[in-house]
Amino acid sequence: MANPYLQPYIKLTEFLGLALGPDYEIALHDLTDKNHSIIAIANSQISGRTVGAPLTNVALQVLMDKSYERQDYRLHYQGLSASGTTLRSCTYYIKQDQKLIGMLCINFDDSRYRAAVDNFLHLCHPQAFLDGELAPGAGAAGPPKAPQSTTESFHNSIGAVAGDAVEQKLERMGLQAERLTPEERIQIISDLEQEGIFLLKGAVKDVAAALHCSQASVYRYLAQIKKEN
Repeated sequence: MANPYLQPYIKLTEFLGLALGPDYEIALHDLTDKNHSIIAIANSQISGRTVGAPLTNVALQVLMDKSYERQDYRLHYQGLSASGTTLRSCTYYIKQDQKLIGMLCINFDDSRYRAAVDNFLHLCHPQAFLDGELAPGAGAAGPPKAPQSTTESFHNSIGAVAGDAVEQKLERMGLQAERLTPEERIQIISDLEQEGIFLLKGAVKDVAAALHCSQASVYRYLAQIKKEN
């Protein structure tokens, strides 16, 4: 059952979705059930999620690093829409007696506006100018950019959250699941554990499937990781 403290936020979710318009998805998470945390969502076509969807990879990381204890919200980090479009995401941490009980998330899809700007520039400038002068990285060098934080991925099931997390690790390491050594497998599981993937009930089964190993092996690796830590 949803935390009664979050009931007013359900109507707020609906209101913000209508007030901000269809380019803004508003999602309300109740941390009572991490596997089915979304209890209200507006303009869900942006991420493709529905009520009952689980916490995201970024939300799980917040629970692990406890960054919510040092700040009340997080602004302007990167997410991906259901169609793969980059989103600008913001999260407000809902606390009760300093305990994190929920998250109110806003995901803005600005692709329509970017397309309009691109079309306008094509009217004003030849393509060669756009490719050369306005291409990313063109022109005088500016101050170095901070490293990109983890992109938030949106999914409707635990299996998809876990599978996507494993796939990102494999891609980053340049590895294939069916050819992993025990050392590579334990490194991936250690990273997933630090990022909070195993806070989701049933994630062990999905991680094992994605890594082409048994659930018993995952549990054994986790026990080894905790012992070493």
